[in-house]
Amino acid sequence: MTLNIKSYKEQLATWPKQGHHIMAQYDDEKIIVYQSYRPDIGNFAAQNQYFGGDFSLNRMTWIKPNFLWMMYRNGWATKVGQEVCLAIHLKRDAFERYLKQAVYSSYQSDLYPTREAWQEQVQNSAIRLQWDPDHDPYGAKLERRAIQIGIRGKEVEKYAKDDILEIEDITPFVKEQYKHVLYKALDHLMIPEEHPLVFKNEDLNKQLRLQ
Repeated sequence: MTLNIKSYKEQLATWPKQGHHIMAQYDDEKIIVYQSYRPDIGNFAAQNQYFGGDFSLNRMTWIKPNFLWMMYRNGWATKVGQEVCLAIHLKRDAFERYLKQAVYSSYQSDLYPTREAWQEQVQNSAIRLQWDPDHDPYGAKLERRAIQIGIRGKEVEKYAKDDILEIEDITPFVKEQYKHVLYKALDHLMIPEEHPLVFKNEDLNKQLRLQ
């Protein structure tokens, strides 16, 4: 596994406690996002380094840059249909491209002139944006908000093959670390190192409500 790993407790001491934050592992070239799939889709992606086989290009697919939010969603790779957890090394410029065209999943009166205008944008956009409560290793809600991004249409075709640098199956790591959660031994829990991501584009930061 090529991800940078660090103690959960050490990271917790420095992370923001509230507000909208893209918590992620990233550099100038890429950002790590997570997805979980049933074995036939997840194994194909890891083995072939692109999404194909039974992966549907006709459905919206959701990516999450926050590791613990993914663990909340997939139950630490225990939920049916989410047994294979993937760390996707996504091109940084592709991630930003998604966000620049994203439309919120729910109406935001300060961003859209009318509810009808927002609904029209939702219908026409290939990217959906959603902020949800972040979660701790046990799945409890936090005040900090975590982002997830839905991709469909022509953008999901680019995502499946062109926008990805590498796909890692991190399921063994997830299962190993889940033992520390089960035994309530968070002093031993190791997770991918993450920091808040902000952009040079201040208009984008404002649109995303980044703090």
